[in-house]
Amino acid sequence: MNIDFKNIVLLTRKEILDARRNRWFILYTIVFAGLSLALSWLGLSGLREYGLSGFGRTTASMINLVLLIVPLMGLTLGAMSIAGERERGTLIYILAQPVSHLELLLGKFLGVGLSLLGALTIGFGLSGFMIAYYGGTTAISSYLAMIAFTFLLALTSLGLGMLISSALRKADTAIGISLFVWLLLVFFGDLGIMGSTIIMNFSIEQVFTLALLNPLQVFKLSAILMLQGNLEILGPVGVYAMRQYGAQLLPLLSGILVLWIVTTFGITFYAFKQRGAL
Repeated sequence: MNIDFKNIVLLTRKEILDARRNRWFILYTIVFAGLSLALSWLGLSGLREYGLSGFGRTTASMINLVLLIVPLMGLTLGAMSIAGERERGTLIYILAQPVSHLELLLGKFLGVGLSLLGALTIGFGLSGFMIAYYGGTTAISSYLAMIAFTFLLALTSLGLGMLISSALRKADTAIGISLFVWLLLVFFGDLGIMGSTIIMNFSIEQVFTLALLNPLQVFKLSAILMLQGNLEILGPVGVYAMRQYGAQLLPLLSGILVLWIVTTFGITFYAFKQRGAL
């Protein structure tokens, strides 16, 4: 299949320009930046009381913020990307041009993805500057590692949102389903795994495997591992993971998130090619 990269670049630019005019995108950027700064300030206040400094405590507190906000951003923005164009009728016009389905999807994914990562960079950048200025640069590597895994989680969520959007005609319906998926992923976390373990009497190996099926849990495991150097804080499951995989655990978790991105994009391409602009 021949790919015209000029078309992809043009479509990427279009999506970036559309994102700058999207009220949801602007709101998400402001909310994430504001909450990041608030958590950083609270973390610094606590650090000063104990005479400590650096990124460590703030990084730990931001993990929960990422788990709640970033998947919501990716899912809803992805849900609007294709269904919104289809509902407005502009998708038919774009596909009437010499543009393939793959070029269109790549342009949309890159454009929305770069916009999403840019919004996250603003929040992390402002928070990082505040922490470095007032608290020093101790444990900055864990902060940067969390940002990298946050980017992977954001792209995973975007892929899921675009998959939902590719199968639906109405943007409102796509957003509603994306919100349901977000709630499912959030609550199919610690509480869901604990409940399933109690009811189904899962073994430690099965609990760990169940956690790997949820990209939010994969991010959480990765962030804690980068911050603490081990997963003992998670109890027997964390100890099992470290003993079973050791130094290969972090590459495994990274690979799972990348696999999510590639798989969702592949399924989205197939679904979009089948349905097209209708």
